[in-house]
Amino acid sequence: MRFHHSSLLAATAAFVYGASSGSAFAPCTCEFYWESKSTVSKVATRSNVVANTQQSQSRQYSSTQLRMAGPAQVDLTGKVAFIAGVADSSGYGWAIARALASAGATIIVGTWPPVLKIFEMGIKKGNFEEDSILPDGSKMVIEKVYPLDAVFDCPDDVPDEIKENKRYAGLSGYTIEEVAKAVEADYGKIDILVHSLANGPEVTKPLLETSRKGYLAASSASAYSAVSLLQKFGPIMNEGGNMLSLTYIASEKVIPGYGGGMSSAKAQLESDTRTLAYEAGRKWNVRVNTVSAGPLKSRAASAIGKEPGQKTFIEYAIDYSKANAPLAQDLYNDDVGNSAMFLCSGLARTVTGVTLYVDNGLHAMGMALDSEAMSDRNV
Repeated sequence: MRFHHSSLLAATAAFVYGASSGSAFAPCTCEFYWESKSTVSKVATRSNVVANTQQSQSRQYSSTQLRMAGPAQVDLTGKVAFIAGVADSSGYGWAIARALASAGATIIVGTWPPVLKIFEMGIKKGNFEEDSILPDGSKMVIEKVYPLDAVFDCPDDVPDEIKENKRYAGLSGYTIEEVAKAVEADYGKIDILVHSLANGPEVTKPLLETSRKGYLAASSASAYSAVSLLQKFGPIMNEGGNMLSLTYIASEKVIPGYGGGMSSAKAQLESDTRTLAYEAGRKWNVRVNTVSAGPLKSRAASAIGKEPGQKTFIEYAIDYSKANAPLAQDLYNDDVGNSAMFLCSGLARTVTGVTLYVDNGLHAMGMALDSEAMSDRNV
């Protein structure tokens, strides 16, 4: 696979590989974003982070975490947030959970069944202790972890091959309908619903080479799963609540290397966000928004498009963003976390149906400044 860096615009969402029948989660993504723990303890403000790290890390892609701004005027005390797609402390899902926890929300999460035991063991062993530290020095507590496979709406949807799969052994109640009922039994109603998951089994294939099965699997796991989540959780959400999902600029721009129907799935997710904002707003007085995040190095993204002697897809994307975005600075997962906290709070009570870009402004650009065609212009 060949990449022309002036064609790339942003980073990939998170993917889960090796899931049978297109099973997906996105500890997005899932999920799969890694972060430097050493940076967090050394910085006090975002401006300090940028000043201290931008030069040294501009091509090392080594840090994805930024110290959070803290709850400020946001108070989510007494609110319950369910984040679908968390399986480690490295991704957007975790960053959103931590931001919401910093404002006082109760955090419960849904985790892809095949990695559930690993995640729960990591929590028990304290593997995520440092990444759980909140601005006031306390630590985020995940009150409960539910097994969740978001490609299955109800028990009848689960095929025998999944039921008999050893990665699902001993687990039950992981369809969206069953998890919603379990959450209702445990907490009554919730206030915040976060869709932080995606999967494209043929993501490395150009669209012209994508099979129908692969295309529909991407749509099912990455777009319809959000519709299904709101269908099942909407009835147990308090009025004034908010659903939030994560999208990607490939929904509207051509991103070579981001294939398998994933760009189509993200466009579908954004369109559904607007429709669901209307329907859920009128039906339950619930807001629906999505965040389009810029490039962030993740484990999953690092595996896409890697060829001997070349940078990974995500590294090209990060370089492209720094060369062409209006704000030539590093993007951190907590940038998305803080933006999500705003959208899920009362400060955004009139904001719904929105795609919020958290990408240093890259989405606004229509010309690649680092293009050879621009080499003789002082821009």
